[in-house]
Amino acid sequence: MNFRPLHDRVLVRRLGSEETSAGGIIIPDTAQEKPMEGQILAVGTGLRTDSGQVIPLDVKKGDKVLFGKWSGTEVKLDGEELMIMKESDIMAVIGAAGKKAGKKKK
Repeated sequence: MNFRPLHDRVLVRRLGSEETSAGGIIIPDTAQEKPMEGQILAVGTGLRTDSGQVIPLDVKKGDKVLFGKWSGTEVKLDGEELMIMKESDIMAVIGAAGKKAGKKKK
């Protein structure tokens, strides 16, 4: 796939949701709520200010993120349903704190 989001946009793949309930009942696709968790596949160059300065994005390719229920726009690329959204639609990066906590200062 040759796709690059522009400016402060990111391309996200939704991560799967549970297909069975806690009681073992299989939930059909039409009744399942779409997950609000995903993995970033591509990022734009960053937000451009009025003065022309580019502010890089806080998220990067491979980050696992949480986003709002109504965030982004669904797109179909190479037969796969993905989402494109602005970085501001992302509420949190999952696991980022654990990565930084493991580093030691010298």
